[in-house]
Amino acid sequence: MSQNILYSLTALMALLPASIYPYRRIAGQGVEGRSAYFWGALVLGFAGPALWSLTQVAGRWHTGLSTALWVTIAACMLLFTALSALTRSAWRLSPLLLPYLLLVGTFATLAEEAPAPLLRGGAPGIWIDLHIAVSVITYALLTLAAVASFAAFLQERALKAKRPTALTRFLPPVTESERLQLTLLAASEAVLGAGLATGMAVLYYEQGVLLRADHKTLLSVASFIVIGGLLLANARTGVRGRKAARLVLIAYLLLTLAYPGVKFVTDVLLG
Repeated sequence: MSQNILYSLTALMALLPASIYPYRRIAGQGVEGRSAYFWGALVLGFAGPALWSLTQVAGRWHTGLSTALWVTIAACMLLFTALSALTRSAWRLSPLLLPYLLLVGTFATLAEEAPAPLLRGGAPGIWIDLHIAVSVITYALLTLAAVASFAAFLQERALKAKRPTALTRFLPPVTESERLQLTLLAASEAVLGAGLATGMAVLYYEQGVLLRADHKTLLSVASFIVIGGLLLANARTGVRGRKAARLVLIAYLLLTLAYPGVKFVTDVLLG
């Protein structure tokens, strides 16, 4: 077993307590809400991926799939921890978000041996670093928005069927999930717009053009348009429920294809 896989497995194990915690609560094992155990599990779930990510990118950014996934997981954990502290109900998204991040971490571990080329380019380092940071934050925000949207969808379906489950009783109410969804979508749109702008600046510095018709650019622009359209439709017509959830998941799928999806094709399938 290589050293990198061992470190990746350690980061993966750090996510496990936070992933298990909400299901102990759902199963009625007497676990309190946002207890010291919950916060400790969140901090551990952030620290493991964050430390491994910092180790991987120390000195120079590597563009490999595994690195991208671990950095994204760390960003999601950081944002979710902050959101849980600032709002009353965001922590109730944990049964959906945390197991999903554990699954992503598992995939990152499996992809650890895939080629991880160094980032190359002639643009100033500050612009490249800013573009990478904005891209990671955008994807993390949209991940949380997609989870909130999925929670609202599950709650609405359970209410219509009049068959609530232990999971839907734990999740935030529909109104709270939709409020979180809209807030996170608005933040995602703003940061994604900044990401597209910094990406154009880097590309113009390196190649003298503002846009390049590659998969990543086209999918990112499509995601920006879908999110903007949803926010506009919500403001004008109050679109919500399943239709809104579908649009959010479409935007998330587009950005997933643009960010880790392109890396999976280039590093794993073609690498």
